[in-house]
Amino acid sequence: MKSIVADWERQGSKMRSTMPFTIRYAETDMMGVVHHANYVLYFEDARTKLLDDLGYPYARIEEEGYMSPVVSVELHYGKPLRYAQKPIVRTRVACVTPMKVTFGYEIFESVEAMEAGEKPNCSGQSVHCIVEVASFKPVSMKKATPELFELYKSAVEEG
Repeated sequence: MKSIVADWERQGSKMRSTMPFTIRYAETDMMGVVHHANYVLYFEDARTKLLDDLGYPYARIEEEGYMSPVVSVELHYGKPLRYAQKPIVRTRVACVTPMKVTFGYEIFESVEAMEAGEKPNCSGQSVHCIVEVASFKPVSMKKATPELFELYKSAVEEG
């Protein structure tokens, strides 16, 4: 059996985080498939793990007086996931500017499916900004959280 993909891959400027999980019964609908809204929750968990893997946990952003709200989310559904499956989310920093960061996500039905290069069951992206906690006013990441901005820049996957 092929070994599991490392939680943190780094090849040149390419960085990805992976997060395996198990589909819970409560996440499915009467058709026995994962309800479409749950994919956004999987993306959120994966983004949080990516921040942990970068060494800049989300809690640190809040401790510094900021939050990182969602500006937009986009999802593309393929083959549905079902109860008790053990999928994996692959997350990357797709783009970063001083004002916004875009994360890309792919959910595969299994580690083996991902490693075999199969088409993801779901893919998408979320765009986030940084805002001051007190005012909810957007701020430049480059100025407010320069270390995080540089980590995002170094994590951007090109091509």
